[in-house]
Amino acid sequence: MERCDVVIVGAGFAGMYAIHRLRRLDLTLRCFDAAGDVGGTWWWNRYPGARCDIESLDYSYSFSPELEQDWDWTERYATQPEILRYAGHVADRFDLRRSIQFDTRVESATFDDESARWDVRTDHSDAVSAQFLVMATGCLSTPKLPEIDGIQRFGGATYHTATWPHDDVDFTGRRVAVIGTGSSGIQVIPLIAEQAAHLTVFQRTPAYSTPARNGPLHPQTVAARKATYQAYRERARSTHIGVVIDVAADSATSADPAERERRFSEGWDEGTLYGVASKFADILIDPAANELAAEFLRQRIRDAVADPDVAERLSPRTFPYATKRPCLDTGYFETFNRPNVALVDLRAAPIIEVNADGIRTTEQQVDVDDIVFATGFDAITGPLLALDPVGAGGISLREKWSAGPRTYLGIAIAGFPNLFLVTGPGSPSVLTNVIVSIEHHVDWIADLLATMIERGATSVEVDEIAEAGWVEHVNEIGDLTLYPLAASWYTGANVDGKPRVLMPYVGGFCAYRKHCAATAANGYEGFTLTSPGSGAC
Repeated sequence: MERCDVVIVGAGFAGMYAIHRLRRLDLTLRCFDAAGDVGGTWWWNRYPGARCDIESLDYSYSFSPELEQDWDWTERYATQPEILRYAGHVADRFDLRRSIQFDTRVESATFDDESARWDVRTDHSDAVSAQFLVMATGCLSTPKLPEIDGIQRFGGATYHTATWPHDDVDFTGRRVAVIGTGSSGIQVIPLIAEQAAHLTVFQRTPAYSTPARNGPLHPQTVAARKATYQAYRERARSTHIGVVIDVAADSATSADPAERERRFSEGWDEGTLYGVASKFADILIDPAANELAAEFLRQRIRDAVADPDVAERLSPRTFPYATKRPCLDTGYFETFNRPNVALVDLRAAPIIEVNADGIRTTEQQVDVDDIVFATGFDAITGPLLALDPVGAGGISLREKWSAGPRTYLGIAIAGFPNLFLVTGPGSPSVLTNVIVSIEHHVDWIADLLATMIERGATSVEVDEIAEAGWVEHVNEIGDLTLYPLAASWYTGANVDGKPRVLMPYVGGFCAYRKHCAATAANGYEGFTLTSPGSGAC
């Protein structure tokens, strides 16, 4: 069996940075990824309109000032092809691919109690014994198909936005169905509508979305950011979401109505993910304040959509604004003014089955040539449970998390020595600019490994009491907000049978960063470092 110091699972932005950072510790590395190249979710998600919802100048690495200066983004919100080019550029610049084995899926990871090492096996018969296992599998990398009977009987082509073909898909003259109106659906629907003969959108839950106001980046904008990049990055790390935005300190419910409308309009015009939510401090904690923002957004839908009945069906009313991930769009609501686009409300008429000719609801049969599933992911825990590593004493992660995920800081798991998560459950992860969270986690893990090397420790494990305390804190902070009220992928509600638990830490990146720093400063409080023959050190 091959031996190395670290196995990294995943070659997206987390895995790529983990390779670069851990090389500085002179550790031997193996990285495996099922994709054909670097990029993670951006390698797979190639659907028309796929685009980041964090601005390009933020959605990028900060670890190399030279990289920051040399790379030029072309648009405010980068497309999937441009993000993938950036990932490839980083891999080339730092010679990352020599540590990665592509087109290879890790099938098992088992902790050997006797050797205190991880036995990692792949679908290519690789067998690797590693001291440490780093799960850089991403939060949005396990596609979810809807639970609908008969998909396999459909006579036409089917596509999932998260596993889109590498070749162009031509919908010209076709009758197309899109199932799902989350972020990927909102991006893909306008472009399919421009091409297809007819498009039917099947919507279960309407989404809050604001215009992206996307466009080319002005050279002066880029130059200004590059001139202050390092100072800007440090400010971003001191914010709630890892992006520098101004968040108001006063209440929406106590504001003058005209002033409230002015601020909401300002947020609408900004073209940012949380523009409207940032205009008052109580949007995510007070139901009355949230409803004021929600009604403002519903009015924007009524303004955009000509048919009042369609506008109402597109208006969210079953969950508080921003408790599911808000969306950014380009002409999404206006798409429903096109004569070749129809909306099916699945709450009023659920899908019964997919059959050879198309989709049958309780009210009608819709014949189509192609079906696009924009149904998202088994998020946050899905990629980890898909591998289902087996920890000390033969306990699997699926057993450990049967009632919901339990971690310490979203980085480590009691009973799983020498295993680390990057942006795992219990960390801010998907509620932040995830690259800021990735860099923070990888740096923190690397610093812990450096401490172990210095002390001669070979094993590190989380104390169950520390883990329980962190889980309790994550839940307490979450319960102070409106997030638990939404049936969202943040809570696992989009996957049948998945425990309903608010998985991200909603206390904000800045507060979370302080928790992690205090843990390290207190001698990695909550962790036990062990060296051979001498026990804890």
